[in-house]
Amino acid sequence: MTLYPKLILDALATVRYPGTGKNLVEAEMVADNLRIDGMSVSFSLIFEKPTDPFMKSMVKAAETAIHTYVSPDVQVTIATESKQAPRPEVGKMLPQVKNIIGISSGKGGVGKSTVSANLAVALAKLGYKVGLLDADIFGPSMPKMFQVEDARPYAERIDGRDLIIPVEKYGVKLLSIGFFVDPDQATLWRGGMASNALKQLIGDAAWGDLDYFLIDLPPGTSDIHLTVVQTLAMTGAIVVSTPQAVALADARKGINMFTNDKVNVPILGLVENMAWFTPAELPENKYYIFGKEGAKKLAEEMNVPLLGQIPIVQSICEGGDNGTPVALDEDSVTGRAFLSLAATVVRQVDRRNVEMAPTKIVEMHK
Repeated sequence: MTLYPKLILDALATVRYPGTGKNLVEAEMVADNLRIDGMSVSFSLIFEKPTDPFMKSMVKAAETAIHTYVSPDVQVTIATESKQAPRPEVGKMLPQVKNIIGISSGKGGVGKSTVSANLAVALAKLGYKVGLLDADIFGPSMPKMFQVEDARPYAERIDGRDLIIPVEKYGVKLLSIGFFVDPDQATLWRGGMASNALKQLIGDAAWGDLDYFLIDLPPGTSDIHLTVVQTLAMTGAIVVSTPQAVALADARKGINMFTNDKVNVPILGLVENMAWFTPAELPENKYYIFGKEGAKKLAEEMNVPLLGQIPIVQSICEGGDNGTPVALDEDSVTGRAFLSLAATVVRQVDRRNVEMAPTKIVEMHK
């Protein structure tokens, strides 16, 4: 039997690509590198993205079509190409970002997202370029906290790739799964789907040059945490807790998770949220309604820095609900607390980077 190009192309024309409904030839997915050598055939299939979900099935279907409509004796070799450049490799993502910080809590309800939002705004007010990723896939709250619930990020082709353009508010670049799902519906995803969505928000977005990239992690420990630490070169983690004993017990677990040998992310420090209640009209008064200095004592016990103590003031809740983070108001008690926290985080990161510098030099010379 003699093989010739039309015979192969006619066979491939029987295979339809699910994404468009067109056959492989009609959709111009067969590259012009078709080669025939006796009973051996080789060519490439062209896909829009390197992550095309139908890539493997199309390769298999093309091979089956040739064996069915030409001959089962044909030796078929099919390569794949993509029109877009591939996503950077794990560990090499976000090369333009200087510092990547995960913000975590052992349990929900301690105000982790509030701390994340206000820390991002406070860093921006200090003059830094800041990005904030809402990685709480199942309970995204950042769109509401920044009053951008109706925003719909779009994609733009940059350097051969379609990249999501983050929403910008208060000097912070922001992305959240909340922009892409129905806010009134529960997000019922398995761990793998959630992790893949998170990788897209990290690696397929135009974050650009940033001094600080904050990641608001889900409460507890989960696949999401492992995805983040395995995908990015983390500068460190911040753990948020209230002074309550039950919150501190979970904060201890959170610290242990990051310092585990399999994760090995430095703890930049602990933030004690809801440290005390201060009435707006009596700013000097402190009422320790959740206990006194519990997180401070835990920080001393576990030999990690206490980065800051954030009081409860009614304006925190109001600011979160109406989309104006309290850190915007430098004259408020809590606004000053978050600006102080931001300055302390900067010092802690700078100190860690100086300590890590000799290690980086050694690695460069290996």
